[in-house]
Amino acid sequence: MAVRFDVITLFPDLFAPFQTIGVTRRAFETQAVDVRLWPLRDFADGTYRRVDDRPFGGGPGMVMLVEPLVRCLSAIRADQAAAASPPLPVVLFSPAGKPLTQQRVQQMAQGPGAVLVCGRYEGIDQRFIDAHVDEEISLGDYVLSGGELPALTLIDAVARLQPGVLHDAASHEQDSFSDGLLDCPHYSRPEVLLDAAVPPMLMSGHHAHIARWRREQQLTITARRRPELIEAARARGELSKEDERFLLKITL
Repeated sequence: MAVRFDVITLFPDLFAPFQTIGVTRRAFETQAVDVRLWPLRDFADGTYRRVDDRPFGGGPGMVMLVEPLVRCLSAIRADQAAAASPPLPVVLFSPAGKPLTQQRVQQMAQGPGAVLVCGRYEGIDQRFIDAHVDEEISLGDYVLSGGELPALTLIDAVARLQPGVLHDAASHEQDSFSDGLLDCPHYSRPEVLLDAAVPPMLMSGHHAHIARWRREQQLTITARRRPELIEAARARGELSKEDERFLLKITL
């Protein structure tokens, strides 16, 4: 079953090139990921198809109106029903949302999909959020011009996890965050470059020793750069006794 994303956006043209470039295009060509774009202005009233207005209480910026969003969502629900798709959860990209994690991406990659609401301007009328939004997601503690880039980020992260998209099915299993830790360093040819050589362990051919070296590199990098990830992995019981002995050694 395909992962379906219905995207409510003011700028649908941002999405078309993305689906034809790079390795993830396979997910869209095979419709393992089905992206359906819903231009919000198509559901607005008046000659100018207005989708925003001034905020009550004053202040800078404009607020996206409820009515066009509700009409658009109703059209999406009808289209989902006609396609025998379940009513998908509504996701809003917002600084107030929970940070997007690899674990959440993995869950969505195995699910039916979502309706992605790409906000713009100062924000969306809270009444739409209260009545229709199931989940708010943030990419980080900063502000973008709109929700299109976060939507593309989520779609890309989900698309690369679909079977047959990556050349090696195990590639994503070794990504940063897939096991809760940051990834280890990687090296390729030539063996020596600018007086820096590939670590000898990687040239040894001893697969068990190489695997342990990579694990220790993961632990070292994560402990130094993102120690909270070590604590989270420890709380989930994902660190072995060998991992803990190594962490104790590097922190002494």
